Amino acid sequence: MAHEGDRQGRGTALAAGEDALHVGGDLRAAREWFELAWRQAEHDGDRDGMSRSALGLSGIWVHEHRTGEGEATIRARQRAALDAEDPGSGLARRLRIRLAGEEDYRCGTHEAILREVAEARLAGDPVALVEALSLAHHCLLGPEHASLRLTLAQEMIGQAARTGRPGDVVMGVMWRAVDLFLLGDPHADRGLRELVALVERGPHLAAGFIAGTIQVMLAIRQGRFGHAENLAAASAERGAAAGDRDAAGWYGGQLGSIRWFQGRIAELLDVFHEQADNPVLSAIDNSYLSAVALAAATAGENRLATGMLARIRGRDLAALPRSSTWLFTLYGVTETAHLLGDEAISAEVYDLLLPHESAPVIASLGVTCLGSAHHPLGVASLTMGQLDRAIGHFQAAVRDNLALGHWPATVLSRWRLGHALAARHGARDELALRELEIATKEAAELGMELPAPVSRRALGPSPATARRHGRHWRIDLGGRSVLVEHSVGMGHLAMLIANPGREIPAADLAGVPDQPPDQPVIDATARRAYEDQLVRLQEAIEEREALTDADGAAALRAEHTWLASELAAATGLGGRSRAFTGDGERARVAVGKAIRRALGRIEELDAAMGAELRATVRTGARCGYQPR
Repeated sequence: MAHEGDRQGRGTALAAGEDALHVGGDLRAAREWFELAWRQAEHDGDRDGMSRSALGLSGIWVHEHRTGEGEATIRARQRAALDAEDPGSGLARRLRIRLAGEEDYRCGTHEAILREVAEARLAGDPVALVEALSLAHHCLLGPEHASLRLTLAQEMIGQAARTGRPGDVVMGVMWRAVDLFLLGDPHADRGLRELVALVERGPHLAAGFIAGTIQVMLAIRQGRFGHAENLAAASAERGAAAGDRDAAGWYGGQLGSIRWFQGRIAELLDVFHEQADNPVLSAIDNSYLSAVALAAATAGENRLATGMLARIRGRDLAALPRSSTWLFTLYGVTETAHLLGDEAISAEVYDLLLPHESAPVIASLGVTCLGSAHHPLGVASLTMGQLDRAIGHFQAAVRDNLALGHWPATVLSRWRLGHALAARHGARDELALRELEIATKEAAELGMELPAPVSRRALGPSPATARRHGRHWRIDLGGRSVLVEHSVGMGHLAMLIANPGREIPAADLAGVPDQPPDQPVIDATARRAYEDQLVRLQEAIEEREALTDADGAAALRAEHTWLASELAAATGLGGRSRAFTGDGERARVAVGKAIRRALGRIEELDAAMGAELRATVRTGARCGYQPR
């Protein structure tokens, strides 16, 4: 009788655990019941009870046992149960699915779980297939799998009706809602409403927590920061009550997003630092490392920020697991690299993000949203000095963020767009002023503090140099060097570079006076500039000859010859300046266009050098090169 009583107790524990897990979504209660059932089944050598309790202890999500000890214990139990099972049984199939899903998730892969999905389809086992489809979602949370996930969710909903477990339908609808938001689908809210209605009809704590989490994200998108913060706290309490391991981490991510848009993320540096090494975080979650880096860089703690970037980057940033927080992590990396002026990391991130430019940057299962991926692409371009490219991405980000209904992200993208336009076309550019005005007004309405524009660091302490090499010019700046074919604009640019800090009238550069007829092509100031440069070149030639540097002397001599011919072309007999009749306005336009074309050629060869020269060369009626 005692043995029969033990069996009844074990059966009660298993039934209670399966009801808690597959009906009520109560992860905490399920773990307690299944732990009791395992111990009883192991004591009695009950193979069926061990398999069912080992499966139940896995929960409904992947990687529910976050500590190394907990994970190893559950995995050992599942393998022991699988070894004792008939390989062709449904329980053995479900155990193989669980082990494959856990291993794929830990390694950032998905091949094994997709094979299990295919085998479950062939077996015609709806319970195994539903579990495989759900686990596959966890292993396919990178942005490149958005459409595949939605297909799997639709299949899961169809199969869930055959399992007899009410929670399976709820989970299928939950995954579809999440997938729609990750896709940026304009009708994603409809999926959320369906999920909320299901949870209200039959409480499912785990899915209810997800629904509440998405509602926090939507409140952040609306710019209702106070409301979002209250919702986030309530959602964290629901998650803890459900026994969800992610409750605390998700709350921190939501609060971090709110503070980011408020311009107060530095306040959370200590919180982020503490969470970054929390063993409860998912094994492939790097989002808190990214958050620490950004908060540190914002607070001016550049050493800590640089160290965190190195930790995230590892040997190759491309090797970072494509987890549910991958986009979120790269967003933080991009903003940190911008603050630090790290062009190398910005270039890496740009290449990684570009295939996903149309995706919204959403963390995990709808935890929070930072807006369109075009925004970090624009920031990376800005850091690298690719202003035209940055402008294009920011314009797309504004468009996409409006479509998402993400007002804080729209404001931030407008703000960055305005500054990119001002850097490209001048501080008085009408479009730049318009974007900055709108962003400033809307930021004030939302309670946002916009970031100060980052002055891109100069390429080096010395000004640029330009030297003629036959039909080419060699431009050197900050340790970089490019060889550009000669053109009218390059000639003008070389003259400006040769006279840093001086203004030269566009009319003098073009050979067209800005004065009435019979005035000289070049005024006395410009002429002296030419002559001074000729003297400096002659001294440099003599110095190279004294050092027996024949190649260096020849290069300088070619430049001297060219400059002397330019000066001779602008003067008459006896060194008198030649007189022309012309239009000063026409000279301004022509010289400006020619110099900008030359800068464009340099930018094609070296983006950073081209951007630096654009920022320091001024065109107009009077032109000049003002190195920083």
